[in-house]
Amino acid sequence: MAPAWPPRTVIRRSPGLRTLESALYRSGLGPVAGVDEVGRGACAGPLVVAACVLGPGRPAALAALDDSKKLTEKAREQLFPVIRRHALAYHVVFIAPADVDARGVHAANIEGMRRAVAGLALRPGYVLSDGFRVPGLPMPSLPVVGGDGVAACIAAASVLAKVTRDRYMVALEDPGYGFAEHKGYSTPAHTAALAALGPCSQHRYSFINVRNMAALAAVATPVTGTMGTTNRTEGRLSR
Repeated sequence: MAPAWPPRTVIRRSPGLRTLESALYRSGLGPVAGVDEVGRGACAGPLVVAACVLGPGRPAALAALDDSKKLTEKAREQLFPVIRRHALAYHVVFIAPADVDARGVHAANIEGMRRAVAGLALRPGYVLSDGFRVPGLPMPSLPVVGGDGVAACIAAASVLAKVTRDRYMVALEDPGYGFAEHKGYSTPAHTAALAALGPCSQHRYSFINVRNMAALAAVATPVTGTMGTTNRTEGRLSR
């Protein structure tokens, strides 16, 4: 039986963000795309998935790149235009709350990853996904647990997804819900707003706290949509 590739030791012993990608490039499996999502655990707002392809070298401008959860908001905002400038290709997908409800968050997540990779203007030779196996891709792929801290392309995708989603939530015009502060996650302030106002169109009725508040507020559950009816995408191929 042929050995699995890349070897698990490459992942376990990676001293930096580029070791795994570099091994893939050296083996002729590039370009390597990373894919990650943000908003999976939020009870309001879209699920945002990004795919990103970085070149085999790492420019000094991306020296601060890391898992988006480990970076401050200021650091993410500074990295956002740098990643877009240096990426060989990237693609961002929005999955609306109703579509998350219709498919379930995990199925919507995986479909979003497939769409993000498919939307890349540069076809990758290999895909690294953060944590989840992504079936149905037309190229080999590998799920990497904690991938946004192991592979630079996944870390870049996580920053693209995080900044894009945060900006979207800040721009929402739904007075009283405080989306700009909690970004749709369940916080005491968000729970209080739900109790006072009931759910809005940005809320996910697949979350029990939203359903409970809808029942208390006597708000009818909206009809769920289908994947792709209200979603947006964004992408770029660098020069």
